[in-house]
Amino acid sequence: MTNALIYLIVMVAVAAVVFLLAALVFGRGEELAPLPPGASPTRLPADDITAEDVRGLKFQQVFRGYKMSEVDWALQRLGTEIETLKARVQELESHERA
Repeated sequence: MTNALIYLIVMVAVAAVVFLLAALVFGRGEELAPLPPGASPTRLPADDITAEDVRGLKFQQVFRGYKMSEVDWALQRLGTEIETLKARVQELESHERA
């Protein structure tokens, strides 16, 4: 019985030392601070949106999905970019025909 108790105490001590060593080496696992109210991780360039920009879009998550205002903003920007590109294509095609 005494051997089992000593074995248990040694195991707890070893586990505590390993845990403390790991906590010192790897940190305590803090996460980044939350974004301030009104801030957004959603970013798109002012002009010339590329496919990589669209693939890299990140939206702030809220209780039931993504923040609707950010998604609406991104869709509006992408719609504007598509309209601009279509107008440019149409302009180039009309110059090519002439």
